[in-house]
Amino acid sequence: MKKIIPCGFHCIKIKDLGVSFGDQQVLENINLHIHCGQISAVIGRNGAGKSTFVRAILDEVPHTGEILFKNKMDNTIQGLRIGYVPQTVNIDRTTPLSVYDMFQSFTGKLPILVKTKKEHDHVKEALAEFDVEHLIDQPVGTLSGGQLQRVLLAMAVHDTPNLLLLDEPVSGIDKNGMDAFYEKMQYLKETHDLAIILVSHDLDYVYKYADNVILIDKTVTAAGKPKHVFESDAFKNVFGKGATGEVEVSANV
Repeated sequence: MKKIIPCGFHCIKIKDLGVSFGDQQVLENINLHIHCGQISAVIGRNGAGKSTFVRAILDEVPHTGEILFKNKMDNTIQGLRIGYVPQTVNIDRTTPLSVYDMFQSFTGKLPILVKTKKEHDHVKEALAEFDVEHLIDQPVGTLSGGQLQRVLLAMAVHDTPNLLLLDEPVSGIDKNGMDAFYEKMQYLKETHDLAIILVSHDLDYVYKYADNVILIDKTVTAAGKPKHVFESDAFKNVFGKGATGEVEVSANV
């Protein structure tokens, strides 16, 4: 599969983003610059608005403000292509749907009942980037959590998105699976011209792998390099004063 190295000139600009449900203001005054070739981790307490932030970027909820994709070389505004991996996917364990069928149903141009060698090879190549090409004809309902996650990642990045959006995608996965996931995120940021926004509760992994950390509590209360955010008063107010030391120890093991 052809790799597109990050150019460093693409920027996703989020300006004055806000979300309300009735009289309840869930998010307000979100202002961020997200750059290609970087992992930006979104953290915060439960109910802080992290998933709503993701849904606003996906345009799944009404919001105020702007989300712009800019080329800083010529200052042009371009269309933003998003790859998305949700927190959970409800799969019927008895479904006969194969990995190939699911991939084609979400990303293919042909009906899933129409199978060609060319399309089969195309899907297999996309799966190979995440080491799951051998699962192409396996029923989706038989996949483990880690296998399903890698298939979903292959689906999310197959069409060269500008932004990969991940909403707690490692929920319920063991430590080996977590290590493999974050190593793959490192690989993607280095070999694809995309930005990665990752919502996570895994603070030790965030400290180790994220280029930038965004702490959200209705608005952005801290943002910057992991060390800067983890040492901030806003972080300590949410996670406690001992959290930073514990994370630094585990991150340096």
